[in-house]
Amino acid sequence: MPLEISAYHPEDTRGIVAAWNQSIHADPITLQRFRDLILLDVNFDADGLRVAREDGQVVGAAYAVRRRTAMVGTDLEPATGWIPFFFVAPRARRNGVGSALLTSAMDWLAGHGAATVYFSSYTPNYILPGLDAEAYPEAAALLASLGFERQYQAVAMDRLLVDYTFPESLAARVEDLRANGYHLGGADVDDLAELVTLAGDHFNPDWARAIREAVVGGMPLENILVARDAGGRLVGWAMHGTYEGATDRFGPFGVREDQRGTGIGKALLHLTLHHMKARGSHSAWFLWTGEDSPAGHLYLATEFHITRRFDILAAPIGRFAQSRRDLSVSMARGSSTVIA
Repeated sequence: MPLEISAYHPEDTRGIVAAWNQSIHADPITLQRFRDLILLDVNFDADGLRVAREDGQVVGAAYAVRRRTAMVGTDLEPATGWIPFFFVAPRARRNGVGSALLTSAMDWLAGHGAATVYFSSYTPNYILPGLDAEAYPEAAALLASLGFERQYQAVAMDRLLVDYTFPESLAARVEDLRANGYHLGGADVDDLAELVTLAGDHFNPDWARAIREAVVGGMPLENILVARDAGGRLVGWAMHGTYEGATDRFGPFGVREDQRGTGIGKALLHLTLHHMKARGSHSAWFLWTGEDSPAGHLYLATEFHITRRFDILAAPIGRFAQSRRDLSVSMARGSSTVIA
């Protein structure tokens, strides 16, 4: 049967989720998570969600997204687009559907002026940081054939808490810090404005957004541990349960650069792990850090272990934009492509 690729329609939702769970074996999704992370994302555009159908049944999808709401200030990053996910159901593979879906998604982005497309470092609602090439080797080969190259690699880590105890040597260091005027403890409502500013201005604007949304969504303030120096300045924090209400998910976590080497980061990390275990968490995990970054070294020294590696990929599409312009504009208007 011929396959049709066109924009998302509301009646596709359950079919997309069902086909996703047949296809993306290491990363299943629920209808609610698909709704929250994709359909209710501030930048969602139905025309950018390209859907492949065979005899009316969804057999694949590729999601292209561009900024309609700025992450910082008024910058819509018009030259940048993202593809947070794509998949093809097993029964429809090896007949060009994946290539056609990705080309359709890239054409749509090119038609809106994007010069570079990333897989898949999109914020705020990324599904995964990038491509797990070990889990999805066919997807890695397909993306490479379309010009995607690795920009950097992120690692996910886990730490079992069943055997965790707060280090005695660190307990002495925490007492020394407190004796020297540092405050280390749970966050209070009065800390929030300064915390959001610190996270957004010194680390990542998406962290500021995540903290705001988590607190408004009901995350307990006891999930946030903060550090203040002797002058009362907020110099670091660590937290858990920030994303999607997953209490075992650690982060975000940051310490001001001028305070690194003082032991504050290590203290905050362990205080948070201790709090997580006290709350009943079986483990601590997160999706994204650099293996060779200072944070990565700290996690490894704290007996976190790497569970997955993700390649953040990018491909130039600007140079193809003119030759694809007519097709891209038609895609943006919701027309379809048929693969015989």
